[in-house]
Amino acid sequence: MTGTLGPGAARRRFATATFLFWLPAGLWLPSQVLLLGERGFSLAAVAGLFAVHSLTVAVLELPTGGLSDVIGRRTVLAAAGMLNLAALLLMALGTTAWVLTLAMVFLGTGRALSTGPAEAWYVDTVQAHSGPGAELRTGLARGNTASAAALAGGTLIGGGLPWLLGAGPDLGARLSRATSGLVLPLSVPALLGAFIGLVFIAYVLSALPEPPRPPATLRAVLRGVPATVLGGLRLGARDALIRRVLLSAGAAGAGLVTIELLAPPRAAGLTGAAESGAVLFAALACTGFVCTALGSHCAPLAARVTGSGERAVLASLGVSATGLLLLCVTVLGDGPAVLALAAAGYALVYLGLGSAGPNENDLLHHRVERGNRATALSVQSLALQSVGAAAGLAAGALPPGALPWLPGGCALLAGALLWLRRVPPGRPGSAAPLNAAAART
Repeated sequence: MTGTLGPGAARRRFATATFLFWLPAGLWLPSQVLLLGERGFSLAAVAGLFAVHSLTVAVLELPTGGLSDVIGRRTVLAAAGMLNLAALLLMALGTTAWVLTLAMVFLGTGRALSTGPAEAWYVDTVQAHSGPGAELRTGLARGNTASAAALAGGTLIGGGLPWLLGAGPDLGARLSRATSGLVLPLSVPALLGAFIGLVFIAYVLSALPEPPRPPATLRAVLRGVPATVLGGLRLGARDALIRRVLLSAGAAGAGLVTIELLAPPRAAGLTGAAESGAVLFAALACTGFVCTALGSHCAPLAARVTGSGERAVLASLGVSATGLLLLCVTVLGDGPAVLALAAAGYALVYLGLGSAGPNENDLLHHRVERGNRATALSVQSLALQSVGAAAGLAAGALPPGALPWLPGGCALLAGALLWLRRVPPGRPGSAAPLNAAAART
């Protein structure tokens, strides 16, 4: 690793790369379903496209994490940016099912590739400069803050751009006519996101230096990736602290999916119409991202106040569990006071999860060696997604009311209780040795 890039510069570059990666996702979020509807796709067809994306991420999550550990962080991160750029262009301009399906495959592959490389690059850089015991929490917190801020700002811009184009004197109609219906006002956020994707790729290639790696043949890569993945899967079995981190990620996934599934119909019920409910939920989503950013920014403070990263995770997940259980209770009532409590509960969920993330990952990176770092983050992401999917199925099967909110709230509470007992300290990198296949490549 370069000896000239210090921790401060690494933090800034990690935060910038993270912001640039997530900004296109925020821009695209408010208009994606509406644009597909304008193209003539039913809600069932849209759900099918989203399923293609989710399946692609699930299948590729671990292999792509292993790829980053074998061939390098910057290469994989740039590839993720290229796939996201292609996906956004296809989503913005595509009008047929096969083109949009291809876009979802690209988007899912890019999402899987992006899990871990930037954070692993940051940790590698700081530890190479300052040693295995280097302070990581501040940089991890800034990375989480940057991603949440990008999603919050992107959501506002992406939701406002089509409205502004439609509010002008036939501006949206002229745009559609000039492109023979290929570019609609709802396409513009995705096109802007694709342009930012170009900036992201250029930034990654120019600002994230890595040490030169020996040339890896295709055979070496194919041999090294499965070995690295297998080492990542063994992490939780070998180390109690890493096991807690993975289980806590699953608890966070359960809480997030519960809110994403149940909050939109709750918002529609409060406003009396689906359209106004969508506006309310968009505002709530932006608020959630802001609370996540605030929680992430305060993660180092939480560790100092509570006395350790483990206690900070306990307190943060406890705050999130309290917020979700508060939402569960407020479903039973109505009126301004109840709505205020519901809003407070919603904010607490995201505030706590934002604070827990950097502290969990700080603990994780001090127990995992460089050769398994991105894979460990992929295992963590897979735990979040898989437990979240199970919690979503459970919530969807329960009768309407307060009951569907309970699985997510109980999962967060269980995740917090995992951290009541302190784990004996281990030496850095003790969880899993660098596997020989990865080392050879």
